[in-house]
Amino acid sequence: MPAAHIRVVGHTTPDAYRIEMAVSTEGLPWLVSHFRSTAVVEGKFTAGRRPEPASYLSTYDLRKRRDRQLRMGFVARGGAVIAERLPGDTSRKPVLAEQFRRNVIDPISAIIAVEGAVRRGETAFTVPVYDGARRFDTVGYLLPRDPSEPGIHLALTLKAIAGFKGESSDDPDPDDAPRPVKLVLSDDTQLTPLLLSFPIYYFPLEVTLVRVCAGEASCAW
Repeated sequence: MPAAHIRVVGHTTPDAYRIEMAVSTEGLPWLVSHFRSTAVVEGKFTAGRRPEPASYLSTYDLRKRRDRQLRMGFVARGGAVIAERLPGDTSRKPVLAEQFRRNVIDPISAIIAVEGAVRRGETAFTVPVYDGARRFDTVGYLLPRDPSEPGIHLALTLKAIAGFKGESSDDPDPDDAPRPVKLVLSDDTQLTPLLLSFPIYYFPLEVTLVRVCAGEASCAW
């Protein structure tokens, strides 16, 4: 059953990146939640092309909550990088203690971090993630190649650290049980995400790449 359309626009250079993502639900999910969102993350690449986000801005609508904005900056302080709220944030999500916001990255940069780990030849890795309400680790393993299955396959686990089960959000939070995720990347230099699969509310959700639009070509939904 179709649940949503997702459009991603990436702007990258050898030193920096800007990723724009728009999500619009459809069908039953739209009737239930009226959810739609846009998100923009900007950052730079450090040694080994590890992503270091500078800002993460997300605007989203839910059935009874319109034009909410989550605005985060990543500030160097005391030998660490801390995720902090920026002026204009209206998300109403309580901020976690600083210990859970130290040396973390946002969910979009996390995908870039996974791609970077694969590029560096890492077969196991952990990415610390903070989405403005929840702190979790993305623990990943590179699976053995299977000639019958194209692409690079990874088994990921989202490991809850803090902010789950309603601790830090006015939205319904998932429980804190580890959540398995399947990720398939293209087997080329681009490492484009082809498939992302994970359970949500006990149902499997699959995000599949439908179309790639090159350069400045228009890319309709």
